[in-house]
Amino acid sequence: MKELKNLFDRLWEDYSAMNRQAGVIRRALEARGEHVVNDHVAFRTFDAPGCGIEVLAGPFEKLGYRAAEDYRFKEKKLKARYYAPPEAGLPKVFISALELRELTPAAQDFLGELLSQMPKFSGTDNLISGPLWKPVSWPQYQALLRESEYAAWMAALGFRVNHFTVFFNALKTFSDLAALNAFIKGLGFPLNERGGEIKGSSAVFLEQSSTMAQPVETLFSDRTAVIPACYYEFARRYPGKDGNLFEGFIPDSADKIFESTDFRAPKPSS
Repeated sequence: MKELKNLFDRLWEDYSAMNRQAGVIRRALEARGEHVVNDHVAFRTFDAPGCGIEVLAGPFEKLGYRAAEDYRFKEKKLKARYYAPPEAGLPKVFISALELRELTPAAQDFLGELLSQMPKFSGTDNLISGPLWKPVSWPQYQALLRESEYAAWMAALGFRVNHFTVFFNALKTFSDLAALNAFIKGLGFPLNERGGEIKGSSAVFLEQSSTMAQPVETLFSDRTAVIPACYYEFARRYPGKDGNLFEGFIPDSADKIFESTDFRAPKPSS
């Protein structure tokens, strides 16, 4: 479907411009003769009117995607849903949302003020719009960070792809995910070690790993600072109990993958 291909090309262009490690990794894989297939694309948002999961999913549903499964991440105060593509060969879409009602009143008030600045969310352009509110200050970002890394990430970076995912099963020159991980580290990119480099196993029909998010210079209202932005994920899927390839996600593993954007002492640059 040409329209979907064009959409994912636009998403990749925005994502890879911010997460330059993704382009380096993809080109290195292609230099080995690999054809890189995308397993899924992930977005972050707030569970709030005008920008909830259903709103971000709208452009995809219009192009044939359908809701497939819901998830909860109680400790991180998140809900999520994945959407299945209309045809084989297209990536799944995974959208998570921060449940504002679970935050402190101060955080709710602050994020509510940000959301009040948003124009109506419509069409595909908003999927790569970044923040739809005025830049937050560095102290405001740090205050959010103490309560929710996810909230701070959204406040600073806004609406854009959080990560693309290499579908390991389509690769031909790696024996297992550990071998791919070694290749990624050999390129100089650190991996997320929370819960181990590989999250999940063949026993749960899914193995996942990811880089740590690319640090990028980000504009705040009072300065610029280098903070974690987007990362690249790698997923190996196994046949489920029904004999078909498992298409869903494992909450315990996804919980650790979220931590690929964890704050690693970024410093103001001006």
